[in-house]
Amino acid sequence: MGIGAGIAKLLAAAGASVVVNYASSKEGADRVVSEIAEHGGKAFAAQGDVSKPDDVKHLFEDVVREFGGLDVLVNNAGVYSLCPLESVTEAEFHRQYNTNVLGTLLATQEAVKLFGEKGGSIINIGTAGTPNPGPAMVLYLSAKGLIDIVTQVLANELGPKKIRVTCSA
Repeated sequence: MGIGAGIAKLLAAAGASVVVNYASSKEGADRVVSEIAEHGGKAFAAQGDVSKPDDVKHLFEDVVREFGGLDVLVNNAGVYSLCPLESVTEAEFHRQYNTNVLGTLLATQEAVKLFGEKGGSIINIGTAGTPNPGPAMVLYLSAKGLIDIVTQVLANELGPKKIRVTCSA
C-alpha cells in the first residue's frame, strides 16, 4: 500500500468522503475505493495527471459533481527516480518538477476556488530526505524541498482566508 492509499483509507475511516486520484493505474485506485466501501466509507476514483492544467480542472469538476464541494486537499501525487547529476535530462527534470511541484500548485489553485469563504485545509506531502540528502537524488529532493517552501509561502498567503496549509514529511 502506498502513502496515498493509506491516507485515503484513514480519511475515509474518519468519516471523510474521498476522491482517489490516479494518473495511470485505474486498477489500483479502484482497489482502494473498494476497500473504503467495504468498510462503510464513501469514495470514488478519478483519473487526472496533476501536471496538466486541464486534467486538474476536470478532476475538481468531478469532485464537485460527486460531493458538492471540498474541505481538504491532500497533495500526494509524486514521482521519484534516482538520477545522478551526469544522467539528469530535461525530460526527467520536467517529469519530476511538473508532477511534484507544478501539480501541487495547480491542485491548490483549484482547491482554493472550492473552499470559498468557509476555508479549508491543504496537506502537502514532502519527504524526510531533504535534511540529509544522499547522492543521485538531486531532482527528487530539490523538487520536494520546494514543497517545503511552497507550504510556508502558502500558509502565510492563504491563512487569512481560513485555509490551513501544512506539510507532512
